[in-house]
Amino acid sequence: MVEGQAHNGRPWILCVDDEEFVLDGLRDTLRRGFEVQTATGATQALATLRKDPDAYAVILSDMRMPGMFGSEFLREARTVAPNAVRMLLTGYADVDSAIRAVNDAQLFRFLTKPCEPEQLFRACVAALAQHRLITAERVLLEQTLRGSVNALVEMLSLASPAAFGRAGRVRGLVRKVATEMKLENQWEVEMAAMLAHIGAVTLPAQTAEKYYAGEPLSLDESAMVDRMPQPARRMLAKIPRLEGVIAILDAFNDPASVPADLTPVGAHLLRIAVDYEQLDSSGLTDTVALGALRGRGAYDQRLLDQFGRAVGVGRRTPTVRELPLAGLRPGMVLADDLRSLTGALLVARGHTVTDQLIDRLDNLHAGVREPLRVIDDDPEQLV
Repeated sequence: MVEGQAHNGRPWILCVDDEEFVLDGLRDTLRRGFEVQTATGATQALATLRKDPDAYAVILSDMRMPGMFGSEFLREARTVAPNAVRMLLTGYADVDSAIRAVNDAQLFRFLTKPCEPEQLFRACVAALAQHRLITAERVLLEQTLRGSVNALVEMLSLASPAAFGRAGRVRGLVRKVATEMKLENQWEVEMAAMLAHIGAVTLPAQTAEKYYAGEPLSLDESAMVDRMPQPARRMLAKIPRLEGVIAILDAFNDPASVPADLTPVGAHLLRIAVDYEQLDSSGLTDTVALGALRGRGAYDQRLLDQFGRAVGVGRRTPTVRELPLAGLRPGMVLADDLRSLTGALLVARGHTVTDQLIDRLDNLHAGVREPLRVIDDDPEQLV
């Protein structure tokens, strides 16, 4: 469903009141411009929002309801359906509480009763315009940043295919879990997964391949690996609107620097995904890899449980097929490392094939080892 719109294209509004006749009046007033859904109380309304949190453009709630006041309900609704614009209907006696709720629940507006139908309708239309503005800005931000970062990662993958092969696999893991959790600002944690090892471009190619293959490093090589986050942070700090991504990476790279209660969920999830992928790449089965993480006692156990369910630990049966270089097509996912005839790593497993990659492989004079192995059926099974 398009965010905030019904199937017929009209915006959805959720009206919440414990009085049926009030809901009938709201429906009569608003139905000329909205698809009106109603709930008789906060409990029913929250259950409705949880079923489809992105369906509603506007939420309108009465203040005085049994069980939970409207101000409390809208504060909860902000967590369940953060993209909906929230408004409160209140009596004159509750104005002080409504003013406090403007900050607590980040309300767009509160209206005092009795409220003229035309005034109410105009307020809801204004709320809809605010929703469209917020949605358009968020989509533009996400798509612009995502496209820019993807282009950056595509170029950097040429410098360190081992590092960015792993980054692609970690992003696939993170995406599955974040989607199941309905994580707010999911794009930030996905982007953090792709950028977590961007500092690998400062490593010599041989050192990077040894590090990501889990091979022993010399003292000098270990020191270079420890310094990777520093140039990465300097690079990302120059890109606007990446504050959330940088916060995740800061907590991921230096957990001791961030209090546990302030650590973003995305940082916890990224740590689990990175460590799991490292064990998985070392040859352990998915079940054993997850069991090893449990045994360390260093992760949130509930998040580990969600991780295992989301990525399908114990259920993965990917189908791999072989094909020549000429059969490679955009969108395919490499099931195995792609190497040159001399054995040099060109592209790590888990990489999604693009037109640019095909052009690059076609231009290689050293040639490519064939056949290539790609995931058949669902590419997501690779991770």
